[in-house]
Amino acid sequence: MDPKIINFINEHHVLTLATSINDQAYVANCFFVYLSKENAFIFTSSPETRHGSEMLINKRVAANIVLETKTVGKIQGLQMMANIEKLEGVEERNMKIAYLKKYPFAVLKLETMWKLTPDFMKLTDNSLGFGKKLIWTKED
Repeated sequence: MDPKIINFINEHHVLTLATSINDQAYVANCFFVYLSKENAFIFTSSPETRHGSEMLINKRVAANIVLETKTVGKIQGLQMMANIEKLEGVEERNMKIAYLKKYPFAVLKLETMWKLTPDFMKLTDNSLGFGKKLIWTKED
């Protein structure tokens, strides 16, 4: 994977998650922890939220991370397609510890932990040239 993609991910902390069931799309913003060795995003959310209940039905999701700017030459955004997994047991406990290290305030409402594992990512980065795209696809 191009290091520019990893650097972009590590510079941000919120991803927008897109779920869908019955041809009805929905989005939610989530604070995340990125596990570079696994190329996975960890976040917390209740299975009782709309996106949480939809992830239990349809494990296929999309997400993005964006740099908000009005300067065209600085526009950056990462789009991804991924599978989602509800964590349980020891893995969930370990991810809660990692999540709380980054977001100690989450102790007030720490919910179920989820792992988003992308199989496609596209970083658009105008700082590399207008409309420049870096694409990563998981090799099987």
